[in-house]
Amino acid sequence: MVDYKLGTVVSSRIRLARNLNGLPFPARLKSDRQAKEIIRSVSAAVNRVDEFRLLYMDGISEDEALNLVENRLISPALLRAPSRSAALINEKGDISIMINEEDHLREQCISGGLSLRSAYERMSEKDSLIARSIPFAYDEQLGYLTACPTNLGTGLRASVMMFLPALELGGIMPDVIKSVTRLGLTVRGAYGEGTRAKGYVYQISNEVTLGVTEETILSQVESLVGKIVEMEAAERRRLAGGEASVVVKDRCMRAYGILTNCALLSHEELDDLCADLKLGVCLRYLKCDDIEAVDALTLKLKPSNINVLVGRVLDERELDIYRAQQASQKIKNLVTKS
Repeated sequence: MVDYKLGTVVSSRIRLARNLNGLPFPARLKSDRQAKEIIRSVSAAVNRVDEFRLLYMDGISEDEALNLVENRLISPALLRAPSRSAALINEKGDISIMINEEDHLREQCISGGLSLRSAYERMSEKDSLIARSIPFAYDEQLGYLTACPTNLGTGLRASVMMFLPALELGGIMPDVIKSVTRLGLTVRGAYGEGTRAKGYVYQISNEVTLGVTEETILSQVESLVGKIVEMEAAERRRLAGGEASVVVKDRCMRAYGILTNCALLSHEELDDLCADLKLGVCLRYLKCDDIEAVDALTLKLKPSNINVLVGRVLDERELDIYRAQQASQKIKNLVTKS
């Protein structure tokens, strides 16, 4: 029996925006020295809670910085002022704390599937422990004070990454986005604000943080995600059984053929082809016992991850050759024809 909901929810992320009491927001800091003092105090407070690795943005290479962005451990915005910013990352690599991005602290926890509540519990616990060492800017009426008014209140962004190929191919996503916006939530690309969706992947998150509780935010996002999962399943069922089924199957099988036989492969092609491959698995045109490994492959074969893995910076042609070889080998081991 085909599970039309397979692979729809990719991951969940909780992000908390916090600022140190009595200090200017990062954009208003007077000097690099003041910014570095904030980094030191935050690092000391965080490491009383758990062991985190501290990375100064002006102390790592461009490729290392890109690697952190591609792995969603930091935002591109953190790199705009490298002499003033840093990141703390835990050993497992699922919790990171950006220092001196838009706010003094951007604390985030990422976990697989629909796991907003467990991610929130983990992040909230660490946030409370950090607050014992460094007082956060807080107002009784406005809640946590943040650089951008849209983060006032709880300072909480609850996001879910979703794989929505049928809704996109069926031309329904524009209507979904409008409906989500009317509910006070938002739809973005995988890397947040200002990014477009790639590989049928969309990020659903709350827009309102002021005047609502954390529980309300979590419940709203969870409820919406559940409805979108049902919509995607219904559209997949329609695609698989309708006149377009042959076209969709051809698209998925071509992706499988290219990925297992190509000699050159750009990372943009990899994203698109793996998305169609994953759709083929979801519709049972292809068989794969570990669909999450397909998601992981697109991440592992991004340029910075390859360079870190091989220990040197490859040129574009070398990257495309390496990516094609690795993709072919991995896909042959992961995916078979049904």
